[in-house]
Amino acid sequence: MDELVKQALVKWPNVPHCYGWLGLDARGHWRMRDQQAQQQQLPGDKIAHAALLNFINRNYAQDERGCWFFQNGPQRVYVNLEATPYIARSDPQHGFVLQTGAPLSRIEQVYLCDNGALILRHADIVAQVDDRDMAQVLASLRVDGLALSDETLLAWLEHAQGNLMLLHDSKEIAVQPLGYDSVPQTFGFQRAPQADKN
Repeated sequence: MDELVKQALVKWPNVPHCYGWLGLDARGHWRMRDQQAQQQQLPGDKIAHAALLNFINRNYAQDERGCWFFQNGPQRVYVNLEATPYIARSDPQHGFVLQTGAPLSRIEQVYLCDNGALILRHADIVAQVDDRDMAQVLASLRVDGLALSDETLLAWLEHAQGNLMLLHDSKEIAVQPLGYDSVPQTFGFQRAPQADKN
C-alpha cells in the first residue's frame, strides 16, 4: 500500500466506504460505474488513465468479509467483481500475469468450471483466465497424457472422465471440476460487496 494512503488512513480513520462505483470485468479491465451504470446494471466505463490504473493496482486488497477494495486515500472503494478478484492473461515469459501486472509465478490449484472458465489459485490469489487466452491455454491441457480435443474436453466437463492436467512451468497440475456458481463460496469472496447493516 502506498505510504500516502497509509498516512491518509491515520489522519482520517472514519471516512465512509464507497460501494458500487468500481468494477473489475472478466477481462481484467477496471471500470468506473456511475449512478446510471449502477441503476441499469451496466459494466461502466473502462478506466484508461495509466497513473490511476497503477494506483488502483498498488492499493488493491481484501477485507475480513472477503470483499475486495481499492484503498483510495482514507476511503475504501469496494469492487464489484464480474468474475474473480484477479484476472490472468497468458504471458510468454511468466506463464500468466494478473491484471495488476504482477506475474502469477506459482499455481497451486486449477479448476475448470462447467461454463468453460479456468480458475487458477495460489495462496490468496484467485484468478480466472481471460477468455481471449483460453484457446492458447487449452493447448497446455492434457487428459491422461494426451492433447485435449473438443470431444475429450466436453466429455470431461460432463463427467470428469480421465485425469485432466495443466502443464505449467514444467510441472503438471491436476485440474478439478467446479460449478461456476459456487466459485465465490469456494474461494471466500463476494462479487458484489454491500455495506454492513449495522
